[in-house]
Amino acid sequence: MSSMEEQVLAEQEALLAECKLYKGEKEPETKEVKTEDEAAVVDGLPVASTVLGAPVSRSDWSTGLLCCFGNGGEHFTSDLQVCVLGTFAPCVLYGSNMERLYPGEEGAFLYHCMMYTCLSLGGSLLVDVNLAPFMSVGSRMDLRRKYNLPSAGGCCFGGTCDQESGVGCATVCDVLTHFLCHNCALCQEGRELRRRTLSPSYQPYMPMAPPVVQSMTPQM
Repeated sequence: MSSMEEQVLAEQEALLAECKLYKGEKEPETKEVKTEDEAAVVDGLPVASTVLGAPVSRSDWSTGLLCCFGNGGEHFTSDLQVCVLGTFAPCVLYGSNMERLYPGEEGAFLYHCMMYTCLSLGGSLLVDVNLAPFMSVGSRMDLRRKYNLPSAGGCCFGGTCDQESGVGCATVCDVLTHFLCHNCALCQEGRELRRRTLSPSYQPYMPMAPPVVQSMTPQM
């Protein structure tokens, strides 16, 4: 057998092997490599996955419900501002919270601030009850879902509503928190949002290149 025939035979054998591989007759010899830091799985989805829509890992509230001045430190000035707004102007604080919670909503601050004022003043004049918690409790639920926060951080009774208790217990705890400790709940949500989001008026610094100096050449 000549060298040309051997080369043709080798090419035919390689082509036949590829055909068997595509048909599934021969599996490639691969080894599964498992890393030690595999992502945890919740409801069949990885917690630390980068896939859009994957669940976020559970985190705790930055401050407690009754921490009026926060935890001190670098956020003391912001926490003090939140405390003052929550005490004397809760409508402004609620509008500011909604502006941070729904950054893509145009006019969120003005709309939610006016709605809060109408429900608060209207309820106080008509039925002598602040009706604003009926609206604000929904934002607390959205905040917990967005950052996967436990409802235990806002329970007025010191109880716990863990993840195994279901959605019903967490919802009841949120409702009781906003109706019994309304101003404290708004302040806690305001402190949390200010620690996790940037101010809507924040503009990143963009360095500008210096202008090019143009030289004038004298005409002869």
